[in-house]
Amino acid sequence: MSVTLSTPKTVNSKLPSRAWLVVGLLCVVGCLNYLDRIMITTMRTSIIEDMPMTDAQFGLLTSVFLWVYGLLSPFAGFLADKFNRSRVIIGSLFVWSLVTYLTSHTTTFQELLATRALMGISEACYIPAALALISDYHRGSTRSLATGIHMSGIMVGQSLGFLGGWLAENHTWSYAFSIFGIVGIMYAVVLLFLLRDAPKNQEKQITSTESEEKVNFWDGVVNLFSNRSFIFALTFWGLLGVVSWLVAGWLPTYYKENFNLSQSVAGLYATGYFYTASLVGVLVGGFWADRWSRTNPRARILLPAIGFCVAAPAIFLASNTTVIAIAIAMFVLYAFTRTFIDSNMMPILCMIADPRYRATGYGFLNLFSCVVGGIGLYAGGALRDANINLSLIFQVASGLLLVCAVFLFLIRPKPELLK
Repeated sequence: MSVTLSTPKTVNSKLPSRAWLVVGLLCVVGCLNYLDRIMITTMRTSIIEDMPMTDAQFGLLTSVFLWVYGLLSPFAGFLADKFNRSRVIIGSLFVWSLVTYLTSHTTTFQELLATRALMGISEACYIPAALALISDYHRGSTRSLATGIHMSGIMVGQSLGFLGGWLAENHTWSYAFSIFGIVGIMYAVVLLFLLRDAPKNQEKQITSTESEEKVNFWDGVVNLFSNRSFIFALTFWGLLGVVSWLVAGWLPTYYKENFNLSQSVAGLYATGYFYTASLVGVLVGGFWADRWSRTNPRARILLPAIGFCVAAPAIFLASNTTVIAIAIAMFVLYAFTRTFIDSNMMPILCMIADPRYRATGYGFLNLFSCVVGGIGLYAGGALRDANINLSLIFQVASGLLLVCAVFLFLIRPKPELLK
């Protein structure tokens, strides 16, 4: 049975006074969030020289963060649904910054591993709360762009990860953790005076007795997983995690081996061009989806799906060419169109999930993406060990993108949640 969806309402066109200020403040937090977690990967040599460990142990430092982060994301999201979102964000920033600072004082592998686990706990609380808070402030034709701007801050944090290695070479590896830990603690104090939850009267609540019930974690689990559209969203988000990890993890190696490039040049093509295109894509995807949503209530679903349909053949062509310029152009096109979903995932969740459990729902998306994406990354390594060509692995990734598009097309928004 089909459901007729009306054109999105525009009654809430006037934004709260702090709406864009909140986005700007959270851009900085998102940048610190990813910078603090990723910079350890750029200072491997310095850490191992000071604190001898095997490559497996060094890999475990990242793995334990990912496992803890993913497993706790649903519970962390629930905290943002049940309590004050802005205070959860500030608390998360303060704690992970404190842990970052404490990391600089570790002297053994066990201590360093413990701080990575603690960082996973504290950072898990941020993303679901931040995206939910932005959605609270931006309920009309600015929601996707606001989300995209925040995601661009995260991408800046990813691209600044090299600062860890640079500071480690010019000072010590602990110096970077100390500096950015202090910066984060100071910024958390600033946010105490500037960051606030959205005014309650800005969103017209769903007129049902269900919406008046208290927030309960297990009720949220049942609520979310009894929603077929949420299951579709969870499935495609997990598959997208596989694709994203495979491409990001193996693209430098693909450039180096297939085109006989040096490590530095391959790294430039795989990160410099790639993340620049991603940054532009997340902003364009947000702006475009907001404009289209004024006339099509499914625009925030359709645009990322179309993006996947463009990104899939782009990867396929890139993995089958012997011309370096074509490979670069196609992977840049993939990076540009694939990130349309990053500025629209939370807005899509707002169209299908109970408003009481938005952050909880995003926490489950994070959990599934981390688990399935991690398995995909490991599988890629296993296939490499079995002498499977990276071209074939990327072709599989292109097929998965088309599957992601299919699941996106299957998502049906709830008419009462369209704003």
